[in-house]
Amino acid sequence: MRVIGCLPQRSVIWRMSTSRVAEFSIALTRYLDGNGAATGPLPGFAAAPADLLPLYRGMLRTRSFDAKAVALQRTGRLGTFASSLGQEAVGVGAASAMAAEDVLLPSFRDQAAQLWRGVTPLELLLYWGGDERGSDFAGPREDFPICVPVASHVPHAAGVALAMKLRGEARAALCLIGDGATSKGDFYEALNIAGVWRLPLVVVVANNQWAISVPRAAQSAGETLAQKAIAAGVPGEQVDGNDVIAVRDGVARALERARSGGGASLIEALTYRLTDHTTADDARRYRDDAEVTPHWHGEPVARLRQYLVANGVWSREDEEHALAGAAGEIEQAAQAFLATGPQPLSAMFDHLFARLPASLRSQRDAALGGEADNG
Repeated sequence: MRVIGCLPQRSVIWRMSTSRVAEFSIALTRYLDGNGAATGPLPGFAAAPADLLPLYRGMLRTRSFDAKAVALQRTGRLGTFASSLGQEAVGVGAASAMAAEDVLLPSFRDQAAQLWRGVTPLELLLYWGGDERGSDFAGPREDFPICVPVASHVPHAAGVALAMKLRGEARAALCLIGDGATSKGDFYEALNIAGVWRLPLVVVVANNQWAISVPRAAQSAGETLAQKAIAAGVPGEQVDGNDVIAVRDGVARALERARSGGGASLIEALTYRLTDHTTADDARRYRDDAEVTPHWHGEPVARLRQYLVANGVWSREDEEHALAGAAGEIEQAAQAFLATGPQPLSAMFDHLFARLPASLRSQRDAALGGEADNG
């Protein structure tokens, strides 16, 4: 018998030296608490309480518009609509920080920002009624139309920002998205190139805690959404999205940085969607009232109203007058929308190409021939 001896085992321990190569932190900005009380000194634009009245009226106007749009949809006179109930401060705060020459790229819940920028209630109703004439804005001619696909307009915003940089313009692109959009490749790719090329782009994430029926916790394992900026090499921060002062302050700082050549920024605005995702949704299927009810405390309109009342610049009479004025304006727009006749059949072909391809010309001719026959 042959016996093979075993060599004793020797263990080798590799001792590594480690060093910290980078550190990051995410700041949260809040100026008004849930009860509308100031948490400290306010930024310059908010130093006088009366200077905040336009922001408050802008949120009231948006809420009035949303209520009318939902009523029109429920009675079969408007298409599917996405209300911004509970997150009006994100749109008003962000848009009020913009310069007129900046460019807004909105998502489908950003009527607060669009109304502030000069898009009319009639134009918005036309769009949601299926009439693309609503995207032909009389006011902000270079602002982009509403983007319904999730996150697909973030690369568009990077392209707009690149054009501004190549032209040497002191302008910035502002892109508004929801929390679910930060899970899409479009978002990551656009933010990455914005960081590499130091583009004048500000991306504002309205984190309303729900991407349709998917809660924030099931979308992303990150402690914050703002930290998604870190990998792109751009600053990321949070603001209280129910505090219109905090939103405006954070976005204003980011826009100024962008216009002055400092590059892109990502801002996560923490808010909550108080209603259904759209009028085609029933949020009661995936969340109950016990979850939603606490979020009514500290919602943006009530929060700022409490601050204004406490500082003596707003009264019950002011509130009633403002609500009546907003309702009257929106009702007038609704009546104009309902009185607007349909476009001719040719409209579906007329705005696609500078010169219509032969294949579409034949379709257009056939369609108009059928229209004449039916006439």
